[in-house]
Amino acid sequence: MDAYKLVFVETAAARVLSRPRPVRREGYDRTVVIDRVRVEADDVVSLTLRDPRRALLPEWTPGAHLDVFLPSGRQRQYSLDGDPADRASYRITVRRIADGGGGSAEVHDAMRPGDRLRIRGPRNAFPFIAAESYLFVAGGIGITPILPMVAAAARAGIPWRLVYAGRSRASMPFLEELSRLRGGELIVRPDDEFGLAGPADLVDRVAPNSTVYVCGPPALMEAACARVASLDPSVALHTERFSAPPVRDGVAFDIALTRTGRTVRVGARESALCAIRRVLPGVAYSCRQGFCGTCKVRVLDGTVEHRDRLLADTERPDSMLTCVSRSRGGELTLDL
Repeated sequence: MDAYKLVFVETAAARVLSRPRPVRREGYDRTVVIDRVRVEADDVVSLTLRDPRRALLPEWTPGAHLDVFLPSGRQRQYSLDGDPADRASYRITVRRIADGGGGSAEVHDAMRPGDRLRIRGPRNAFPFIAAESYLFVAGGIGITPILPMVAAAARAGIPWRLVYAGRSRASMPFLEELSRLRGGELIVRPDDEFGLAGPADLVDRVAPNSTVYVCGPPALMEAACARVASLDPSVALHTERFSAPPVRDGVAFDIALTRTGRTVRVGARESALCAIRRVLPGVAYSCRQGFCGTCKVRVLDGTVEHRDRLLADTERPDSMLTCVSRSRGGELTLDL
């Protein structure tokens, strides 16, 4: 059994690092129009989307996201953070990432009311399950999938607690919206007021029979998940990343790109996608977590160590998702 399976499937760490999260496909491709663009916080805007003919949009559940196809051709995933009962519109919220891949900058700089976008979904890889009580931990823009979950718990009268961290109050979207929710406890913890949050600041207790949801930057997620595991290893813990996960147990290898005649070296701590983008900066990608399939490529030679959550067994012999999967040993030859 390979190292990935040992770490992410067989060991105790699997409970924290790799809970099963099958992607549920609930909608389909469609064109929507941007109804409103609103500033929600510093460098954060929300887009309200509707059907061009004002038809009802497909249903969704808390934790769902849309695949958004931007005019440049970039594909990105954004969480739905509005009201699932409102089928007249969707709302997504985007933070500008200065050193990102350009998708967030395109949304901020180029998207205007009246513009049309192609979307796919909704899809849900972060499902909200019934529980006796909830603990939510969100960092920055990680509040977007958490917000409709907290609202759902409040409407259902289920006890909830939300610890919301960020750089400053000015950078944290939806503070006013969250403050209107009842039946739970909202803890707002900006770094500029309290200092960088440690594990005990994020999770000081876990109530019996609680379900825990965590979303935010990698450091926050790792701290919160480790703290939850130390307090109650049996708790139901659900996580979602908005950035690429760190490469674990990586070994350097080479990739031969047949169409370009180039060979690139993949470092032990970088993804194949990152290495490929050094010579092919326009190569398509989106989630960087192995579930959307945007970076799928044909494998012409070599053996792949698959780390994705998407490919069927029949696809694995001759395909890979370059954002997470690696060589099992030796050079890979890809149809790029």
